[in-house]
Amino acid sequence: MFDSGLSQAQDRIAAGFADLFAAGGEAPLDAGMRYATRGGKRLRGYLVLEGARLHGVEAALNPALAIEAVHAYSLVHDDLPAMDDDDLRRGQPTLHRKWDEATAILVGDALQALGFELCLAPETHADPAVRADLALSLARAAGAGGMVRGQALDIAAESAGTPLSLAEITALQAGKTGALISWAAEAGPRLAGAERGPMRAYAAALGLAFQIADDILDVEGDAAAMGKAAGKDAARGKATFVSHLGLDGARARARSLIEEAEAALAPYGAEARGLIEAARFVIARKS
Repeated sequence: MFDSGLSQAQDRIAAGFADLFAAGGEAPLDAGMRYATRGGKRLRGYLVLEGARLHGVEAALNPALAIEAVHAYSLVHDDLPAMDDDDLRRGQPTLHRKWDEATAILVGDALQALGFELCLAPETHADPAVRADLALSLARAAGAGGMVRGQALDIAAESAGTPLSLAEITALQAGKTGALISWAAEAGPRLAGAERGPMRAYAAALGLAFQIADDILDVEGDAAAMGKAAGKDAARGKATFVSHLGLDGARARARSLIEEAEAALAPYGAEARGLIEAARFVIARKS
């Protein structure tokens, strides 16, 4: 169920971006936005679409595109020399390598703005209060209280050369990785005006498991399969879940979190099978 659902979500999101960028030209900004939003797992967009389906909402493409646009912006900026200084993303040159740093910064800026535009567009939801809630919650998830805060803490720790404790890493990743995943999972109930508690609990566990899986892949993943460099954390002496827990301990913690995520979905019964399989995919993936 998850495989087919994810494939359908990927197709819908790709078509959605193609429609959005159809009027764009070949200027670096336009080409860069198309480049930055192609490919990838689309897990966050899938969570939006599947969470909406679970709550009886069919029109959820705009929020799915919004979270994918914001996620793409974060990757473009994270890859910059002043941040993670990466040369590859999804098996292709990072955007600043293909063009230049100024183009990468502007593409990221434009994609971030696009995310909020999509949340606030009249066709996203008939109720302007719902659209405003989507945009406000996305701002909080993406900004200084969420993803950006986590990234800032990560950079500060690396600059200081002082490895973070396990508790500090957990808090950091709740913002850097978990905040956007949580927003994606909660978008469906937000659109439906439904209780968000089960999806919030699901996403909190899922987001942390996702980051632990990333840390494991950085140690033992194949760079060709991942489409980016591996082994960077160890080379930098960076504290991770693996450095604190070891590979076996990290795997055990990830499995425990997935069990928590699955338990949170109990109120939805068999209808949540796709989201349960998505959680299992998170720790089984190779990229």
